[in-house]
Amino acid sequence: MTKETKLSVNINKIATLRNARGGNVPNVIQAAIDIESFGADGITVHPRPDERHIRYADVYALKKVLTTEFNIEGNPIERFMDLVLEVKPTQVTLVPDPPDALTSNAGWDTVTHAAFLKKVVERLKKAGIRVSIFVNPDERMVEGAARVGADRVELYTEPYARLYPQDREAAIAPYLKAAAAARDLGLGLNAGHDLNLENLAFLKEQIPFLDEVSIGHALISDALYLGLENTVQLYLRRLGRQA
Repeated sequence: MTKETKLSVNINKIATLRNARGGNVPNVIQAAIDIESFGADGITVHPRPDERHIRYADVYALKKVLTTEFNIEGNPIERFMDLVLEVKPTQVTLVPDPPDALTSNAGWDTVTHAAFLKKVVERLKKAGIRVSIFVNPDERMVEGAARVGADRVELYTEPYARLYPQDREAAIAPYLKAAAAARDLGLGLNAGHDLNLENLAFLKEQIPFLDEVSIGHALISDALYLGLENTVQLYLRRLGRQA
């Protein structure tokens, strides 16, 4: 079954550029509004405790203006939980990155941390927030996410992106199994990390029931050369969408 896969654009790197110089150039909030107008289905942010890119204040400002889906990623420390329970985005994606992580580099062990995740998921769902758990492409981790009550899983696609240039069939193999497990368990399916214009179409072709991809670094980097509007539309086309 082929379904429309939504594109959520992670704008962390726009905030990184702003923060490098101070002031408000580029304007993160305006960029998000523009990205929506260019056809994206959602905006993703990942506020970290040191606020080195997206700031907590940005999250509140974005909530006031966004008209598409708002996805907030992060490790559910108490400050993060306070933020998302107040803002109430469309979706919260739980990511197990430590405070000093350069970027997300692993999914949750949903078996070892089942009791903790279950409590977090319950709090978020009680507030009416859709919950996705970031996992490695491992059927056991997908099953664990279902057991703790998640609505979706987000498959961590860095290993896929790394192997794709050498052997795309081997790269996709564990993702096909994990995706099938999610579908069989009634979980929604997202994917993200290091997806780009070269590897995205094959992922969508092989997993046609994918609900959403979240893409930031590659998309914003491509926009430096191709322009932001054109880049958003190129990514939509890779998903089989008419921009």
